[in-house]
Amino acid sequence: MNGPDEWDGQELPGRHGERPRIPAPRTAAEDHGPLPDALPAPSPDPVQDTGGGPREPEAEPVTELPAPVPLPAQASAPPHRVLKSLLGAWALSACSAEETAAVEAHLTDCASCADEALRLRDAVGLLHPADSLDLDPLLRSRVLEGCLGRRPARIPVPEWATPYDAETAKLDALLRDMGEAEWRAPVRLRWFEGERPVERETTVAGVMGHLMAVDGLVATALGLPDPLGTAAPPGTPDPLIRTETFWRTPDGEQSPLALRAPWRDQSYALIRQVSFAGDKVSELAVPYGEFRLALRDSFLDRAFECWVHAGDIAEAVDYPYEPPASAHLHRMVDLAARLLPSALADRRRAGLAAPPQRLVEAGAPGRTLHLEVEGNGGGHWYIALDSPAALGTPDRTVAHIALDSAEFCQLAAGHISPEEAAAGQHGERDAIRDVLFATASLSRL
Repeated sequence: MNGPDEWDGQELPGRHGERPRIPAPRTAAEDHGPLPDALPAPSPDPVQDTGGGPREPEAEPVTELPAPVPLPAQASAPPHRVLKSLLGAWALSACSAEETAAVEAHLTDCASCADEALRLRDAVGLLHPADSLDLDPLLRSRVLEGCLGRRPARIPVPEWATPYDAETAKLDALLRDMGEAEWRAPVRLRWFEGERPVERETTVAGVMGHLMAVDGLVATALGLPDPLGTAAPPGTPDPLIRTETFWRTPDGEQSPLALRAPWRDQSYALIRQVSFAGDKVSELAVPYGEFRLALRDSFLDRAFECWVHAGDIAEAVDYPYEPPASAHLHRMVDLAARLLPSALADRRRAGLAAPPQRLVEAGAPGRTLHLEVEGNGGGHWYIALDSPAALGTPDRTVAHIALDSAEFCQLAAGHISPEEAAAGQHGERDAIRDVLFATASLSRL
């Protein structure tokens, strides 16, 4: 092996009289920064002098790599006070995406802001108005209407029984959430007898017992069990006697909460019975003591009384209550208007109304009062004044009464006296007075 200064004759020749020069070592590429993706390949041939003689090889040029581009510094998070001021907007979901990310990152590190954010989120929930827990009384009717529109019921409820079905469902919804204390709340029942108003004090439970006892008249007419059972008075007593009898029975003295289930079951049984029977029983007579009603009218009468007494209960427990649907209310008003000629004749026989001015044959037109009921469920009716069998016609009108539908129903329920009724009046004064008092006489316990 040759030493470092010895020449083995294998090196390239230099100038005359000189030893060939050894190129200096090259610098490493990594001394200038990160390596590039690909380095250019060095030329394999040594560079020759243009004069033809050998020339000492030159050092290969070093590839200068570009200086690395510094990464952008990450934006610093907003200060605490800024993030805290954004908590309200964040709770309302009103922040931008960047603000939301910054706030939520801050909440993981700041306990005080996290507590504040939780309180603000709860407060936002209170900003929305609370939905009423009271169901729309017409919801059941709308749901049933939608269902029946898709697939008609195999055994539908008769049209004349739908007001009773709707009003009992509304009252049942009112009773569902009442506690025992509310069932014992005092209720004042009012009606009209002769020339004067009458009142009776009872409780919510007493009102429900009254409704069940009078509905029992319809139940027995349809062959269903009498809610009074063996305590039922003989014959066909009027609703007042049946009610007082029920109040004296053990069922009337038990826990008031126990009354809801038998009343509800009885109303369901009545609806089922007439649904299976259909219109074949619509003219079946239902006795009410001194008078009778066809079954179709009896169901309207029970619907009207259910609504009136439900209003009494709602007033006693300080709860709002809606009137019947317009179509149902119209039928109830129509029933009262159709009963007025007979009620007027009964008052004449009792000496409480003026005698007829002339005799009229059955079915013939006679003196007429035009009854105009305005508002929801209203309409126009022509009341025969001289005889229940006479025909009321517009061309024989001698008097005109205009009443709001709510006012007319309150008068027919005995809740206001004829003198208190705000009625527009025109024509014969005696005819107007007699019809107003006859309307009030339709009421009973």
